[in-house]
Amino acid sequence: MKITTVILAAGKGSRMRSELPKVLHKIAHKPLLQHVYELSSQLNNNSIKIVYGHGGDLVKEALQGINANWAEQKQQLGTGHAVQQVADQIEAQDIVLILYGDVPLLKLATVEKLIALVSDKSIGLLTVNLANPTGYGRIVRNTDGKVLKIVEEKDASSEEKLITEGNTGILALQGGDLKRWLSQLGNSNAQGEYYLTDVIEMAVNDGFTVNTRLAESEDEVLGVNNRLQLSHLERVYQKEQAEKLMELGVTLLDPTRFDIRGEIAHLGTDIIVDVNVIFEGVNSIGNNVKIGANTQIKDSVIGDDVEILSHCVIENAVVGQGSRVGPYARLRPEAILADHVHIGNFVEIKKSTIATGSKVNHLSYIGDSTVGSQVNIGAGTITCNYDGVNKFRTIIEDGAFIGSDTQLVAPVTIGKNATIGAGSTITKDSPENQLTLSRSKQTSIASWQRPVKKDK
Repeated sequence: MKITTVILAAGKGSRMRSELPKVLHKIAHKPLLQHVYELSSQLNNNSIKIVYGHGGDLVKEALQGINANWAEQKQQLGTGHAVQQVADQIEAQDIVLILYGDVPLLKLATVEKLIALVSDKSIGLLTVNLANPTGYGRIVRNTDGKVLKIVEEKDASSEEKLITEGNTGILALQGGDLKRWLSQLGNSNAQGEYYLTDVIEMAVNDGFTVNTRLAESEDEVLGVNNRLQLSHLERVYQKEQAEKLMELGVTLLDPTRFDIRGEIAHLGTDIIVDVNVIFEGVNSIGNNVKIGANTQIKDSVIGDDVEILSHCVIENAVVGQGSRVGPYARLRPEAILADHVHIGNFVEIKKSTIATGSKVNHLSYIGDSTVGSQVNIGAGTITCNYDGVNKFRTIIEDGAFIGSDTQLVAPVTIGKNATIGAGSTITKDSPENQLTLSRSKQTSIASWQRPVKKDK
């Protein structure tokens, strides 16, 4: 069975009050349209067509890496007109699935069950029970409960407006049937548009059965039309992600204050996550990990038995087993910590490797450096790795002790078990097993008088 998925993504979304096309607004840092595409791509033997319009090439550019055929709807003349733009790309024997680029939370299981309703004389239609159906097309049934048609609200009678079963617009049907009915669409309605929903009545008139499937919830099929709906679906999405993690054994101290904007490729056991933690990109979290409040972790690997204290930012970094980071620490891209490393408060590590058992505990910047094992770097230490044009590397060998308020001017090597005196500016290599320091002579002036404020 070959599937052709048609994703309608041409709408402007004027109620968003934005220059950005509606389908490019994001949930979990991912465009609405990308959520729908990724759902579609999970279907086997599926060819995806995307109908775009408002925003033109901006939509194509934002999703340029996807495997789909694009068709432009230059004039927005309704959903039926939108599907007509790809009619020549649909084979008669295909099962066609119609989706919408602003409905991001549709579930794969729902779609698969909908497709299963299609046969030579039946189509599948996804409907939803609504507490308030205002704005939705209504599902009109006969006394036997069989679907007769869908009536849009602006065309509905007072009696039809009382119907609470709403049309989601999501349907599945055979390609040959769809193409035939598309060619018969008219626009004699209150909107003057070509409604895809008219296909339902055409199918009934041709002796087809309209098999319906109820969505699990309104949120699953809710389209985004304004910022309020976008915010609502963001929280629905995050709640679902939090529940999945807790089902897998993660302790979230407050599931309502947690965001995941990507995926966790590897998830260990006995993980405790405090409030306002954000995971972005693709992360790996080991066993017995504690993550403090207000921490952001992006595209990183966190090893077993790691403790990350509050207010840390970790991006494209590796934290080895038994290490401790924070509070208020920043690991920038290519920061690689081996096992049992301590990175303390207000420390920044960038493009550096730090070997087993080393410590950088206070108010330091370590950039473009190779730090050996069992090194102790004192408070206020800075690796001066940039001369304004080029960047150079600092090497600190095993067992070195770097005194507080030291500047290491790269390129420079600190030898094994060397000691650097506090307050030094080191511009030359320092020998192993020796004390190296650079200080001006300390002087006390007995006759010095502290200035006194003069009267005006």
